[in-house]
Amino acid sequence: MAEIKSALSEKFSLTEGGALYQLLLRMGRGKVERRRVIVRALLAVLVTWFPLLVFSLLQGLAAGPAIKIPFLRDFAVNVRFLIALPILIMAESGIGHTSRILVLQFLKSGLVGEKELPSFEAVIEKITRLRDRVLPEAVILVLAYVPSLLNIRSGLTMGGVTNWHVIGMGSTQASLAGWWFHLVSMPMFRFLLLRWAWRIFLWTSFLWRAVRLHLYLVATHTDMAAGLGFLSEGQKAFSPIIFAGGAVIAAQIGNAIAYEGKTLSSLKSPMIAYGVLAILILVVPLLVVAPVLRKVKQEALQQFGALVTIHNQLFDTKWILNKHSQDDVILGNPDASSLIDLGASFTVIRQMSLVPIDKATLLALVAAAALPMIPMILLVTPADQLIKTVLKMLG
Repeated sequence: MAEIKSALSEKFSLTEGGALYQLLLRMGRGKVERRRVIVRALLAVLVTWFPLLVFSLLQGLAAGPAIKIPFLRDFAVNVRFLIALPILIMAESGIGHTSRILVLQFLKSGLVGEKELPSFEAVIEKITRLRDRVLPEAVILVLAYVPSLLNIRSGLTMGGVTNWHVIGMGSTQASLAGWWFHLVSMPMFRFLLLRWAWRIFLWTSFLWRAVRLHLYLVATHTDMAAGLGFLSEGQKAFSPIIFAGGAVIAAQIGNAIAYEGKTLSSLKSPMIAYGVLAILILVVPLLVVAPVLRKVKQEALQQFGALVTIHNQLFDTKWILNKHSQDDVILGNPDASSLIDLGASFTVIRQMSLVPIDKATLLALVAAAALPMIPMILLVTPADQLIKTVLKMLG
């Protein structure tokens, strides 16, 4: 079978589009090549984190015992803008490349035939138009600013603990760093995070439309997903986004433990909730495939069920009821082999998953959510307690 070619599929990218991308492209920084993405990440750090450092130094809020949470000892702000923010930007390169590979896989695997190619390309064009519209990112920008504009005063207190957001003990006067944090740094971080939510929606929308075309899905495919098992591998590409969010949650929990007297056990719920929510968000795009796979599975069970029944009846008549030729022997006879092959195919259909996601992908997503929590746990847990816990587990 000759591989079908499609220029639209070869150019598709989940990340190379949108109002901000077009703006960066005009500035010569919009491409997703690794070098340019790294440069953009560094520029983002210079815009979000570096001014906070400079303003804090100028007003004596960067270090020292004057306040309980000086800027340089604030886990949350430093992890958010030095680790999570660059990850959100640098992930564009890998995820954009992976989305293109997955779209091309529909053609390479023969799922999309010649007759369905125009409809498949129409789906790509629709998703590309949605990706490039100005309105979605304009709405995201507004949503990114609303929390800062509504809650800037309450956001300065940080649970009543003196910090670099304000000037002086018990003051509500925002520091220069505090203003920059709420009006520049945080809106930028929220924008990037919400834009990833938009991109996940776009990918979900693509899958919803693509799998409802007349794809050549085969229930006996050994990937246990009728040929759509490759989509599971694609979700691993989103692991950096989960890791970035987990790093922010871990850093905020670290602040609560270090400066507000909270305990790790009292903060288990937010950690567990984040892990579950993050994984669910990335599994949702694959859930839209379930109705189609359910239909394929039901039809295949009926068709193969009838075929297996007829074959077994013929085998029973020939070999069990001894209605075969005297010269025939069952040893090495293709009848027995076909019986086993049909049985194996029917077993594959019965075990077929309705959601094309495997354990390896789930473990990768869980690891991405959990890994940022480990340094925080090690940081706030006394060494003797950690040693006792390890020895107890070994014993």
